[in-house]
Amino acid sequence: MQDAAVLKGTKDGYEIILDENANLKDIFSSLRKLLDNLKTQTASTNPQTIAFDIYTGMRLWPAADRSELEKIFSDYSTFSVHKITSDVITKEESNRILEQSSVHIVDRVIRNGQEVHIQGDVLFLGTVHEGGKLFVGGNIFVLGNVQGIIQAGAPDLEDKMIIGDVHNAQQVRIGEQFEIVADMKREMDSGTVIYVNDLHVLDYGKVENLKQINPKFYNQIGGVING
Repeated sequence: MQDAAVLKGTKDGYEIILDENANLKDIFSSLRKLLDNLKTQTASTNPQTIAFDIYTGMRLWPAADRSELEKIFSDYSTFSVHKITSDVITKEESNRILEQSSVHIVDRVIRNGQEVHIQGDVLFLGTVHEGGKLFVGGNIFVLGNVQGIIQAGAPDLEDKMIIGDVHNAQQVRIGEQFEIVADMKREMDSGTVIYVNDLHVLDYGKVENLKQINPKFYNQIGGVING
């Protein structure tokens, strides 16, 4: 009978592959056997904590089963779970990915004290008043009036951009990088691109240079830019 838990070495450490077709009883039994053998093999050396990646294939493990798996590891002082991955995703995660990859057209007023959070890319046609905040998970294309705070790549993605004229904004942010616009002393127009450069600081360019600024995004939109 094939083991329901198999150890595999990777360039990043160790991975335990759980048979997606086996029942849980066999998986847990095989896992304990594997960990017992590893414990015996490392007993004569100076044991160090090993964190394993757990791979479950096309089987999605619910929280209760994940908890039981982690309980098994808690019986071994030098072993722990780094992460559990599979080739399937939950309905919630699927919806989040679809939302993140879509472009939202936003034409609304964000007033002082209001915060608006949106996943995916945003084409912004509205107004962000001073004291208002717009947080976007993807890129932001600004055709409206921004007087408050605007952030692309929220909360921490530095490969996103803000494209457009935001010279009236209080602050612009990309990921965790930010600048107060009044301190920039830069001329902006609808073709301005704000991005994070290789030094992890905000930088500024023109939309006609997008191929050099962000080649991946340039290719995604078909490589055609009208300046």
